[in-house]
Parts: sequence; structure tokens; C-alpha cells
Amino acid sequence: MTVLDQIVERTRERLRGEPIEVEDVRRAAMERSAQRKSFAFRDAITRDAVNVIAEIKAASPSAGEIVSNPEVESIAADYARGGAAAISIVTEPEFFKGSIEWITRAKSAGLPVVMKDFVVEPSQIMRGIAAGADAILLLASLLDGRRILEFTTLLEAYGCDALVEVHDQSELARAVEGGARIIGVNNRDLRDFHVDLATSERLGALMPADAIRVAESGIRTRADVDRLRGAGFNAFLVGESLLRQNDRAAAVHGLVNG
Repeated sequence: MTVLDQIVERTRERLRGEPIEVEDVRRAAMERSAQRKSFAFRDAITRDAVNVIAEIKAASPSAGEIVSNPEVESIAADYARGGAAAISIVTEPEFFKGSIEWITRAKSAGLPVVMKDFVVEPSQIMRGIAAGADAILLLASLLDGRRILEFTTLLEAYGCDALVEVHDQSELARAVEGGARIIGVNNRDLRDFHVDLATSERLGALMPADAIRVAESGIRTRADVDRLRGAGFNAFLVGESLLRQNDRAAAVHGLVNG
């Protein structure tokens, strides 16, 4: 069993133990949608600029502890001050030590927020929207084209975006089948944690011409950003290398402005 398999198994177990009041969550999601600009994430990452999606996460299976009990509001404010286009929040609680409550806290910085988790059920999407997420990550490694379309349609009904993540050509085919508008390429294979920026270059060349392209993982320098911009990518999701900096605002500024 791979680490990804373990995470998904534990996620399903946790969801079985956390029943939700469907009407309450739906009402909260509708209230959140009425308060925010529709498709704000999409707009933020398609500017004619270096669009950095700066990530907040406490830990990961590959890196171990990154930031213990992160001060989410403070980090989000640093990212905004540095010129980030959006903020990514890793909410998975067991392997990444995250929390869905961080979404609401990160919104204080005034940037669109994308929720990153291992989404296998519509209830996770509804909870994310209710917490204030402007977009939610969908993993093509876990979902077929029909399910991607179903989840994307649910998100768009609330004015939210789906960031559909792929790692290889077969997953890209599922994303395209599911009508993905925003496609992220994770340069880190979640099965063995190997990182290679060439993954983005290879898969980016196979994407539909109108796809919004997001490169994820392994991006540390402005040279990395320039390399991936040259491959047609619109946005760059960066986490661990920013979180480990003493001056996070300056680190974001360096990626954005060179």
C-alpha cells in the first residue's frame, strides 16, 4: 500500500465517522457564495503576471514537520504583502496536520483561497465551500472523468473553481474527459515523492489550448518560474520553500519580481 493509498483509506474512515447536517452545510455554502466574487481564483491566476499560489501546510509525508501549529493569519498576510495571487491551504488533518478551519483564517489576507485535500466525497466539497474556499483541488489519481465532471459542476454552482491535479498522461486524459478548466501538474509523484519539473513541461504540451495551467511542487527559484512560464504555465504553486524562509514576504516577492 502506497502512502497515497493510506491517506485515502484514512480519509474515507474519517468521513464515515463525521456525518454532516446536509441542509446546514448547504445553507452555509450558499451564504459564503453570496459574500464573495464568483470564480475569484480563476481570475487571480490568469493575470498577465507571475501568479504565485503560496501554500500553508504544517507537515507532509515527504518532508515531515514544516511549520508546527502555523500562525495562518500572519503567514497569509506575509504572502499577500509579497505579491502572491492566491493562497493554498492543505487541510488534511492526519498526514499533513492541516485543518479546514485554516481556510476561514487565511481569507483575512484578502486573497482567493484554494483548499487542498484528498477529495473523494461531495461532502468534503460542501464543507470547503462553507468554510470559504474559492477553489478546491481534485486529484485525477482518485477520480475518473465522470466524477471530476460531477464535482466540478457542483463547485461551479457555488461560483467556485476546481483545480484538477494530474501526474501523468492517463490522469491528464481523465481531467480533460471531466471538462477541467484549470489543470495542475504536480511535479512530485505522490507514490514515491520523486520531483521533476520536466513533468510539467511534458504534460503541459499535451493540454488543451484553452486550459489554465498550474505548475505544482519543486519550484524554488525565479529560474524555475521562468522555465515553466516558457512552457505556457499561468500559475505556480509553491509551499515548502516559502514556509521555511525567515522573511516569507520577501521570498514571494523574489519569485514574483525576480
